[in-house]
Amino acid sequence: MGVRFGILGAGRIGLVHARAISSVAGADLVAVAEPFEEAARAVQAQFGCDIRTIDEIAASDDIDAVVICTPTDTHADLIEQFARARKAVFCEKPVDLSLARVKACLKVVAEEEAVLMVGFQRRFDPDFMALKAVIDDGRIGNVEMVTLTSRDPGAPPAEYIKRSGGIFRDMTIHDFDVARWLLGEEVETVQAAASVLTDPEIAKLGDYDSVNVILTTASGRQCTITNTRRATYGYDQRIEVHGSKGSVAAENHREANIQVANGQGYTRPPLLNFFMQRYATAYANEIAAFVAAVAEGAETATTGQDGLMALALAEAALKSVQEARAVKLSEILA
Repeated sequence: MGVRFGILGAGRIGLVHARAISSVAGADLVAVAEPFEEAARAVQAQFGCDIRTIDEIAASDDIDAVVICTPTDTHADLIEQFARARKAVFCEKPVDLSLARVKACLKVVAEEEAVLMVGFQRRFDPDFMALKAVIDDGRIGNVEMVTLTSRDPGAPPAEYIKRSGGIFRDMTIHDFDVARWLLGEEVETVQAAASVLTDPEIAKLGDYDSVNVILTTASGRQCTITNTRRATYGYDQRIEVHGSKGSVAAENHREANIQVANGQGYTRPPLLNFFMQRYATAYANEIAAFVAAVAEGAETATTGQDGLMALALAEAALKSVQEARAVKLSEILA
């Protein structure tokens, strides 16, 4: 028997995960919980699942696991509820915007011996996985410098920004997770710069839209992250890792992998427009990895501790901007 899922939340990311579940062998979407009836019925119509309340899903004998796609400020409470209900839990990042709340939540997960996976889908992108395999195989030697470029085509709505926790906790957090994954060592020091260059309304919301971060490990390995909320040419997602014997890079995805040459020069199709297209395969791979972990009783590929550490790096980056100095990660985790 496969893993039977309930999805909590039928917004944009909920639909992404519903599609992922429907594409994965051994995964079955049984029910969705969503307060907006129209959204719930749209998921029901597309995927043939039941509509239930969150409490009904928690009590359901025909559901083994849940995917939490609700607003961030509900994540920790729901993780605890479903850990106690003996359901495996997949939760979109972050677990919470407060490190103290995340630690308390993870304590409950440990006490209940629950399965928890935090959604960092970039680790499951085929190109990024191939890049990591090159590193793990030793083909570029010891990792020395990592460069992560992540640029969105445009900013999210103001209402989203208000609840997101800011660019470091919402957007750069993915890069923080990838940085830890690729560096092979924990980060010791965080130095960040942030500006508002695309829309003054973002400043009024207390956030930034353009940031750069340098992460340094105890041995001196470095990662540079560059983020912006405005890339007029599409969704820009690139990685380069430089090592003692060479380098490896993952390039952008385009609408088609072709190049046209004529009298006007060389042209290529535009980049994919946003994360739902760029990471569609990664989301499916992520759910497949979760299903395998649940079925085998194995540790998940991205754990609650990974979620905690990525959030700690986000907190350190924000503190670095606010205080105009390098911040030790130990200050944040103390």
